Amino acid sequence: MTSAQLLTDAFGRIREVVHQAVDGLSPQQLAYRAGENANSIAWLVWHLTRIQDNHIADVAGLPQVWTSKGWAARFGLPFDAADTGYGHSSDQVAAVQVESGELLTGYHDAVYQQTISYVETLTDDDLPLVVDRSWDPPVTLAVRLVSVISDDLQHAGQAAFVRGLL
Repeated sequence: MTSAQLLTDAFGRIREVVHQAVDGLSPQQLAYRAGENANSIAWLVWHLTRIQDNHIADVAGLPQVWTSKGWAARFGLPFDAADTGYGHSSDQVAAVQVESGELLTGYHDAVYQQTISYVETLTDDDLPLVVDRSWDPPVTLAVRLVSVISDDLQHAGQAAFVRGLL
């Protein structure tokens, strides 16, 4: 298995968990919060997808799907188009309301497609490339991709947990 195949598999697993957490739920169920400061499935899936979109577009030198493919307008959220949800308050989490689960999975699938199109081109020689010098030590492409996968899987698992509470 190549590194590109391994990354493709990992991002595919995230996609599977996202669909399992979202498919078949009503807008009210997607907005359910187990406590006043808890995250909803809608917010968790939107946020993990925004992070993946933001980070992959950055390292790939591509526009974000959120803005370039009209997803920001479709969602109609009261945030700046650059917002990824990082550091959101309870009120901001509550503001992530969707008309359907298909909106969430549609955006996620579009980001997944852009992600896979990029990672399929990678070779082992690409992975040590430094992509962010603002950290000490500087962040390589490999570390950035693993970070996105780790963060996304944690949030997808949280969304699955919230679904279980329903």
